[in-house]
Amino acid sequence: MHREALEIRRRVLGPEHPDTLTSMNNLALSYSGQGRYKEAEVMYQEALEIRKRVLGPEHLDTLWSMTDLATSYIDQGRYKEAEVMDREVVENSKRFLGPEHPDTLTYMGSLGNDLYYLDRPAREAKELFVELLEIQSRVLGPEHPRSLQTMYNLARTMLRLGDLAEAEQLARKNLEIRRPRRA
Repeated sequence: MHREALEIRRRVLGPEHPDTLTSMNNLALSYSGQGRYKEAEVMYQEALEIRKRVLGPEHLDTLWSMTDLATSYIDQGRYKEAEVMDREVVENSKRFLGPEHPDTLTYMGSLGNDLYYLDRPAREAKELFVELLEIQSRVLGPEHPRSLQTMYNLARTMLRLGDLAEAEQLARKNLEIRRPRRA
C-alpha cells in the first residue's frame, strides 16, 4: 500500500511534493519494520537529497530526514556513520532552532545513543546526557518523560563506565519519579 501511495503521489503531485516525500518515509519505515534496511536506507537517502535541494539544509524536514537516515544506519549496525550524521543534525539544529528547542533536545538524545552504542566515547555520551538532562529538567521539567528517558540513558552510560554507585542512584531516582503516587 505504501509503495502504491508513493507511485500515485509521484505521478499526481510530483517527486518533490511534501506528501510524496512523506510517502517515501512511510515506505522506508515499512521496509525497516520488515528488516529490509538497505531498501529503507535508499528511500531515506533519496528523500534527504530532495529535501536538501528543495528546502535547504536547515529546514526542519531536512533535519528529520537526516535523523531517519541515521536511524537506518543504526539498524544496520553502522554506528559511526549514524554518529557523523547525528552530529551534523545537532549542530544545524542548535544553530537554526536554538540549543533548547525540543527538536534539538531530541537530536541530542539520538547522538548520545549513537555514542553509547559506539562504546568508545562513553565519557562523551555521559557529558552529552548530563547536559541534555540539565536542559530538559529546566525546560520540560524533571518529571517529563523525555527527562526521565535521558536520566535512564545517563544511568546506563554510568553503568558502562563502571560508576555503579552513581548509576544506581540515578536508576533509583528515575524509578521513584515513575512510581505512581498513592493518595
